[in-house]
Amino acid sequence: MSELYPWPGEYKMGDPDSPVAVVTLADKFDFDEEKVAIWGPMKTENLGIEKVIANVLSNPNIRFILICGDEIRGHRSGQTLKALIKNGIQDNGKIREADGAVPYIENLSNEAIERFREQVQVKDLLGIKSKEDINEAVEEALAEDPSSFGEPYTAVKIEEKEESVFEADFALHSSLKISPWGKISKMEER
Repeated sequence: MSELYPWPGEYKMGDPDSPVAVVTLADKFDFDEEKVAIWGPMKTENLGIEKVIANVLSNPNIRFILICGDEIRGHRSGQTLKALIKNGIQDNGKIREADGAVPYIENLSNEAIERFREQVQVKDLLGIKSKEDINEAVEEALAEDPSSFGEPYTAVKIEEKEESVFEADFALHSSLKISPWGKISKMEER
């Protein structure tokens, strides 16, 4: 997790002023850090999309999402992200016209989803794994030179919680106990 991108993931960060984010689906690629704001895989059509939305909204300079690479079998997360941007969601959170197995947005408000749909344009490179073709699409997006979408938007506030410590021993068996540190000993007879 970074200050700019609140939801943790397998992403890499480049130039926060770049208008380009790249979703690589099942594949992993590296990009020129001076040309791409953030990139990484997106494996699921629900929580994965929510993470992309939250992180993109936190950087209003991102105006394009390139979707490239191969789909994760069964999830269809790339098609589902495209459907979300094009069609939005139903009242129950289901992404309209999505082919993913579980295409639901549960942790983001309608306001966040609509802001995302307005902020970004999709560059559809689904199935393309040629680094040359993907870099060409990055260059095309950079050439469009859009302005920032305004102020950063916080889609989800993640608060760090203090962890509590369990200090008591507990029984594994009628004659064994384990301490919080994993030490196993015999129970005292009563």
